[in-house]
Amino acid sequence: MENRRTFLKSLAGLTAGLSLHSAAFGKDAETDRLGEILPKRKFGRTGEYVTILGTGGYHVGWTTERDAQEVIEAALEGGVRFFDTAESYSSGVSEERYGKYLTPKYRDLIFLMTKTTGNDAKTVQEHLEGSLRRLKVDQIDLYQVHSIRTPQDVDNRIENGVLDVLLKAKEQGKIRHIGFTGHQNPFAHTRMLERTEESDLFDGVLMPVNVLDPSYFSFTENVFPKALDRNLGIMAMKTLADGRFFAKKEQANWTSDDPVIPNYLSIKEAMYFAWSLPISVLITGSENATYMREKIALARSFTRFSEEQKTALIEKVRDIALTGKVEYFKKQEA
Repeated sequence: MENRRTFLKSLAGLTAGLSLHSAAFGKDAETDRLGEILPKRKFGRTGEYVTILGTGGYHVGWTTERDAQEVIEAALEGGVRFFDTAESYSSGVSEERYGKYLTPKYRDLIFLMTKTTGNDAKTVQEHLEGSLRRLKVDQIDLYQVHSIRTPQDVDNRIENGVLDVLLKAKEQGKIRHIGFTGHQNPFAHTRMLERTEESDLFDGVLMPVNVLDPSYFSFTENVFPKALDRNLGIMAMKTLADGRFFAKKEQANWTSDDPVIPNYLSIKEAMYFAWSLPISVLITGSENATYMREKIALARSFTRFSEEQKTALIEKVRDIALTGKVEYFKKQEA
């Protein structure tokens, strides 16, 4: 417990310095031609500012066509300007839907991110060209090495020229910023940071950030300090543990007799916890517009938790976190 308190205190100073570009949620907030934008935070060393809530592209890919369109429209109407996707989401369907309902009219308003699971240079190049075509854009704001799994996986991708392709694409103007993602092993993330320590290659990193994480195979404990030291934009995912905080997830045919929500905490507490850490954006998956609007309302009402509040929440869920069953996506292989 003392180690977690020390860790949170170390993050407290960093969090205090995290820049809120739109400090107010009302009259002082930014607007564009669609209306009021959600508050923004600085995206690492890039000089960019992104909305504190982002639209997750995975759900945009697997939900119905109508729901996908409504999620995109609800996000835009609610002030979300960060949109996430990947070539692997429903075999490109997520990107295609963005190419139909998002980029033709709103490319100038948004920060657009997609990803590649490619393990070698040839595959990554093919993925990049396919993403540009499906998204109907000439340039992607953030292109990420997606779903790194282990330190060895990182070494293999680097040796197979994956990073070289991204550097060339950036020089060609096809991508503006480069990042990497993963939810399986925090030490894959630290290996990627170690292997690129002497370069300015990466601008962002996507990882699980939730109230259970500090107690079990933790990304926030192992990756956060290194990423912040490099001044990377930190993107939070799995804030609700891919739906495992709830009693039932129909898509995965999964149920729980002891769900985190509502037995231990609320959706509001779970999301406020993540926003109270030094993240740039929380990326949320919503399969319908109602869920999207609920998350937007929470973003607009957010107030930062104190260190005592964060510690109390971590301790409240520590026992269930240590089982590893909720954060099922973490794998402790070497």
